[in-house]
Amino acid sequence: MDDVERIVYKHALLNAAKHKGYANPGAVMGSIMSQEVELRAKAKEINQVLPDIVKNINDMGIEEVEEEIKSLGLAIEEKKQVKQTGLGELPGSHDNVVMRFAPNPSGPLHIGHARAAIPNNEYVKKYNGKLILRIEDTDPKRVYEPAYEMILEDLKWLGFNTDEIYYQSDRFEIYYEYARKLIELNEAYMCTCDGGDFKKLKDASKSCPCRDNSIDKNLEMWDNFDNMDEGDAVLRVKTDINHKNPAIRDWVAMRIVTEPHPRLGNKYKIYPMMNFSVAIDDHLMELSHVLRGKDHLANSEKQKYLYNHFNWDIPEFIHYGRLKMEDIPLSTSKALEGIENGTYMGWDDPRLGTLRAIAKRGIQAETITELIKEIGIKMSDSAISWKKIYGLNRNILEEKANRYFFVPDPIKIKIADYNELDEIKRPLHADYEDRGNRTLTFNGEAYIPKADFTNGISRLMDAVNIDIDANSVKFNSKSFDEAREAKARIIQWVPATDNVKAEIVMDDASIVEGLCEPDCKNLNIGDIVQFERFGFARLDEKKEDKLVFFFAHK
Repeated sequence: MDDVERIVYKHALLNAAKHKGYANPGAVMGSIMSQEVELRAKAKEINQVLPDIVKNINDMGIEEVEEEIKSLGLAIEEKKQVKQTGLGELPGSHDNVVMRFAPNPSGPLHIGHARAAIPNNEYVKKYNGKLILRIEDTDPKRVYEPAYEMILEDLKWLGFNTDEIYYQSDRFEIYYEYARKLIELNEAYMCTCDGGDFKKLKDASKSCPCRDNSIDKNLEMWDNFDNMDEGDAVLRVKTDINHKNPAIRDWVAMRIVTEPHPRLGNKYKIYPMMNFSVAIDDHLMELSHVLRGKDHLANSEKQKYLYNHFNWDIPEFIHYGRLKMEDIPLSTSKALEGIENGTYMGWDDPRLGTLRAIAKRGIQAETITELIKEIGIKMSDSAISWKKIYGLNRNILEEKANRYFFVPDPIKIKIADYNELDEIKRPLHADYEDRGNRTLTFNGEAYIPKADFTNGISRLMDAVNIDIDANSVKFNSKSFDEAREAKARIIQWVPATDNVKAEIVMDDASIVEGLCEPDCKNLNIGDIVQFERFGFARLDEKKEDKLVFFFAHK
């Protein structure tokens, strides 16, 4: 057995012992992924040997399984499997930790980007390391020029302090230098084969005729590359032509792109492919750990060929599962399409999962950070819900947000024969009396929500008890105890002559119009309040005739 098979065999034995001699392949795989961090990058290799090993063990019988465990000393070494929560420890050395967040500027950051950005940032803080922001803009077709600035703004909102910032579009000469070096090492070649013909050969584990070019011929073609047309040739990295994954066989490092680049115009036409530029940069920037989604497992394997060709140390590759979010489009291209056709009001439309849309609603950066830390960097996929986000955010806002009245769809009431003028003070926050009070005046007239104008006894909060009967409103009493005894409904209200028009943009982009109490005029843009019996909202705009809030959640 090789090392991988031995580890799979050990975990399968231990799993079989727990289940009366029958090992479950899924449980065995889960045990390996949670306990053997260094093998996470070898999931495909493990999957290839796992079925046969599990079958052989399941054919043993429980007594033979237990004897095998005892003979291997596994009963002593067996680790209690603990469910992985949080970020945990980084594998490998923690000296000189250097990590990076490397977004493509196709749009602003969304919560899926936070899945990558936050763990990198948290690990760097934990180990006193260095965080690099690298804008990967080597595909002009995917560059959305405003995103350059938007990404920086989004990271600032998240509270990031990057140590270095690089733009790959500034580094073309570096990529050219290493492309030439790779050709000189005879580990790359210029290929003029038709793409379809090359694929047929590759899928059949056959090399194309260009693979046998001499170094001199490849260098000559490389020097003439800039004079070719798009599709005439590519530069390929030599790998194992018999590799089990055809996608890894002799992958493309450089190709011609004729579309102008937003930052470069037509300065260059030879563009690096992602795997080439990323591997070169990760080495030159001295990355110690590369953290990314498991959809990059094949890319990590491709990039290892470059490291080996140049005899470079390979960083720790760590892969995590996909992030799924209910009812939220995370596709930047689809969001942009929706913005352009008027479906969305902009990148901060509350229906989107962009960080700026989340922030506009009053969701705190701390909430997103805690959410992603809680998910951790496990290989299994994770699903998050708005309910989870709201729960975390509520814990933060409960303390921060002052309380006010907001009356949606208001209807005016006048209490018959009520001639008193009351000055009612309510605390801005019941748990923090030092914040002071807000003041409402009540003279027998008020606005209440239309939905609350129903027959029976109601209590206007901290004011009076009223009796609504069809179209009439009569004074009942003032005592809260009497309201409680009468099982009166408690409703919010605002003064009839001193209030502020307001509208609240809801999470589905619908608008609720109403009135809020006069002290809301003192709020600043960005303030988050709790409208009693309505929910948390963030003040986004102060217009001449009204305040505009964005709804966060209940």
